[in-house]
Amino acid sequence: MTFNEITASRIRQAMQGTPGVTERNMFGGISFMLAGNMCCGVIEDNLVVRVGPGQYEDVLREPHARPMDFTGRPLTGFVYVERAGYETPAALIRWIERGVEFVRTLPGK
Repeated sequence: MTFNEITASRIRQAMQGTPGVTERNMFGGISFMLAGNMCCGVIEDNLVVRVGPGQYEDVLREPHARPMDFTGRPLTGFVYVERAGYETPAALIRWIERGVEFVRTLPGK
């Protein structure tokens, strides 16, 4: 698989200055990690956001969000967001912040 480099660059820019952010090739795309935990990423043209199991069902009701079914089975707590859902800078930041917010509740690795 591949990932949209333009979207990855937009995420890099949005997360610039956030302590503890690293990048890792993962799921056939690129993932952005915070303290060793994945918070968001890009697979093909989909934004991947880790929202956690507590918000998962609510997030799936939002436009342009769907289960992350990378392996054919949904990964609970992770969603794909179609391009239309993160097209504006404000929308992308809102999704990234959701991932960061959840990952900050996890112990670092």
